[in-house]
Amino acid sequence: MDNVLIALGASLLTVVVGMTVTAIRIRQLDKAAVVDVTWGAGFVLVAVVSAVIATTRDDGDVLHAWLLVVLVAVWGGRLAWHVRSRALGDHAGKEDPRYAEMLGGSVSEVGIGTVVRRVLLVQGVVQWFIAIPVAVGTFFMVEIWPVVLAGVVVWGIGMFFETVGDRQLAAYKKIPKDQRPQVMETGLWAWTRHPNYFGDATVWWGLWLVGGLGSGWVIGLATVLSPLAMTYFIRNVTGAKLLEKTMMQRPGFPEYAERVPLFFPRPPRRA
Repeated sequence: MDNVLIALGASLLTVVVGMTVTAIRIRQLDKAAVVDVTWGAGFVLVAVVSAVIATTRDDGDVLHAWLLVVLVAVWGGRLAWHVRSRALGDHAGKEDPRYAEMLGGSVSEVGIGTVVRRVLLVQGVVQWFIAIPVAVGTFFMVEIWPVVLAGVVVWGIGMFFETVGDRQLAAYKKIPKDQRPQVMETGLWAWTRHPNYFGDATVWWGLWLVGGLGSGWVIGLATVLSPLAMTYFIRNVTGAKLLEKTMMQRPGFPEYAERVPLFFPRPPRRA
């Protein structure tokens, strides 16, 4: 029980520090989208801090702890790097439409206090809750190695969907507008309308298997709400469905949406 309390407390403090630094940067750039970088990087920080504390204790499992760090670092580092240009680029003050709608204006208009209440506090709590299988898992020995290995495979599938989906979309955007199709619907985008979001959720189910269920049935059951929350938020709240409010206004997208599922992939259907 002591290990669990230490893990929860250390991860909470780490998230608070990360969001405080983010608030300072948001105020400097007048751009709430900075938090998108913190979303990926913050999980990496939680994993590293948890592993350092866990492995200094006599009962810590070094291999298990640093396996979790590596998996989280690959995912979170790639994600933070991928969104950095949009969030930290030369477009200071040009807010992401999602955050502009959420805040009711720019950061300078609504004030940093509103950003903290509506964005940072919410995302901080969600980040801490989702990270629980990683934070707690670093403090426990592996009890079910086949589950850990299965988790690495699931994590790999999620990374494939997220990484390849992002690359395919980037290649599509490089095509001149007058030459490219109205909607990206090839590759993984023919299987799901949001392969990157689906990949995100799948990664965290893999991390739950490695850090949660791999540590035993009790830890697994106690932490299963974390990947469920990740899947719910990324599909219904901050990810796929929120983005589609604007995407549905684009020519050709409603027809594309009739053929391709929102989130969970399935083989492509003919037009």
